[in-house]
Amino acid sequence: MKRAVFPGSFDPITLGHYDIIQRGVSLFDELIIAIGENAEKSYMFGLEQRMDFIREAFRDTPAISVQSYSGLTVDFCRKVDAGFILRGLRNPADFEFEKAIAHTNRKLSEIETVFLLTSSGKSYISSSIVRDVIRNGGDYTGLVPDTVRF
Repeated sequence: MKRAVFPGSFDPITLGHYDIIQRGVSLFDELIIAIGENAEKSYMFGLEQRMDFIREAFRDTPAISVQSYSGLTVDFCRKVDAGFILRGLRNPADFEFEKAIAHTNRKLSEIETVFLLTSSGKSYISSSIVRDVIRNGGDYTGLVPDTVRF
């Protein structure tokens, strides 16, 4: 069974994330959306709310599950017996950042990282941009799945 982990903070999940998840699930038997918990980071949305946004968005896709974790992503992958980490790339800066993490993860484990390019119409969307739009009272609905409503 090919199981992959798609890690992130998903604060909140965006249409860019959604795009990678929809396309990534076809590559693996199971895709675990893994919400990392970082005690030093301040989130706009609570963990349970972020998990609910994602669960609801993929409620009709049994190959997708949502879990939270803390610590190293490769340790979580070992715990859930995942051989792959799925990551999305929006631009060259993402690639350079993600490449360093992938090399480190490979050094620490036998877990492979699989990169997917975000679809061109969604490559400008990031969670930080969405949070900024929300903070400033803008219309965020075209940037996130319909399940992200509050």
